[in-house]
Amino acid sequence: MKSNNIELGLKNNWKQFTILVIVNAFVGGMIGMERTIFPQFAELEFGVASKTAILSFITAFGITKAVANYYTGKLANRFGRKNLLLLGWLLAIPIPFILIYAPSWSWVIGANVLLGASQGLTWSSTVVMKIDLVGEKDRGLAMGLNEFSGYFAVGIIAFLSGYVAGEYGITPYPFYIGIFISIVGFLLSLIWVKDTRGFVKKESQTNQSQSLKNIFWDTSIRHKTLSSVTQAGLVNNLNDGMIWGLLPILLFSLHYDTENIGIISAIYPTVWGISQLFTGKISDVYSKKRMLFWGMLMQGLAILVLPFTESFIALSLLAATLGFGTALVYPTLLSTIAQATNPNQRAESIGTFRLWRDLGYAFGAIISGITADLFGINNAIFLIGVLTILSAMVIQVRMPLHLNK
Repeated sequence: MKSNNIELGLKNNWKQFTILVIVNAFVGGMIGMERTIFPQFAELEFGVASKTAILSFITAFGITKAVANYYTGKLANRFGRKNLLLLGWLLAIPIPFILIYAPSWSWVIGANVLLGASQGLTWSSTVVMKIDLVGEKDRGLAMGLNEFSGYFAVGIIAFLSGYVAGEYGITPYPFYIGIFISIVGFLLSLIWVKDTRGFVKKESQTNQSQSLKNIFWDTSIRHKTLSSVTQAGLVNNLNDGMIWGLLPILLFSLHYDTENIGIISAIYPTVWGISQLFTGKISDVYSKKRMLFWGMLMQGLAILVLPFTESFIALSLLAATLGFGTALVYPTLLSTIAQATNPNQRAESIGTFRLWRDLGYAFGAIISGITADLFGINNAIFLIGVLTILSAMVIQVRMPLHLNK
C-alpha cells in the first residue's frame, strides 16, 4: 500500500479498526479462560496448595509476556505487525490441549509460558496497529476501544469458565472455550487483518516529535513522562497479578462457591473493560497526568479495603471500584506513550513500556505469593495496596503536565 493512498483516522479506517477490535476480544478471552478457575485447578488436580507455587503460573506468564511485548515492538517494523500477530495465535492453539492433558504442574507452567508469549505477540500487535491507523487525534479513543474489547472479553470468559467449572467440573470443559477462541482468532487474523506499516510512514512525514536517543533507557528511566508511565504500568499489573492469583483464594476462604467467585472475579475486568469506552476518549481531551494519578489512587484505596470486607455486595462494589480505577489508567498509559514518541520509534517504545508493565504480573505474583505464605493473604493484599498508592505519588511528583519531557 503506497503512503500517498493512505489516510489516517478512525473514520477512514473503521473497517480494519473494527476487525482488530474483534481480534483483540479473542486475545483477551484466552486470559479469561484461566482467570477464575486456576487456583482451584492447581489444588484439586495437582495438589498444589502453596500460594507461592500456585502463583508460579502467573510468574511464568508475566515474564514471557513481558519479553514477547518487547520483541514485538522491536521487530514490528522489520517483520510486520500482521506476521507477529499470526505467530502469537499459532502459539495459542496448543495451550488448552496442554491444560486438558497435563500430567503434572510443570506442564501447566509450560502452557502459561506459551500463553505469555502468545499474549505479548497478539495484544502488542493489535495495540500498535490501532495506533498506526488512527493518527494523533483519536489515540485515547483507539486505546479505550482496544482495551475495552480485550478486558471485557476477559470478564465475560472468566464468568463463563467459572460457570462451566461449577456445572461440569474444573476440567476439561472450561478449556474447550480456549480451543474455540484460539482457532477462530487465528482465522480472523489470517483472512481479514492487513498490515499497517504504511500508515507509520505516512504519519512520520508530518510528525514533529523529537526522536529518543536510547528508546529502552529513555522509556524506562530517563524521560520523565515515559518513565512515570512505565512505573505506573508495572505497578498496575503488579496489583492485577495479585488480584488474579489471590482474590479467588480469598473468596474461597470466605466459603464462596465457584459460581459466586466467578461473578466477583468477572466484575473487575468487566467494569474495567466497559469503562474504557469512555475513559479512552476522555484522555484525548483531559489531563493525562490527572487521570493516571486518580486512577492509581483509586485502585490502591480499593485494594486496601479488600481484606476487611466479607459481604458479596461490598466485595462486588470494591471489584467495580478497582475496575474503574484501572480503566482511568490503562488506555491513558498507552495514548501517553504514543503522544510522547516519534512514529518511527513508537512501536519499540510501546514494547519497552509493555515489557516493564507485564513484568508487573511476575513481581505481583512473587511478592504477594511469598507474603501470603509468610504473613497471610490479608497482609499480602494490604502490601500491594500501599505500593499502588506510592505509584500514584510518583506520577504526581515526577510526571510533567507537558508530556514531551
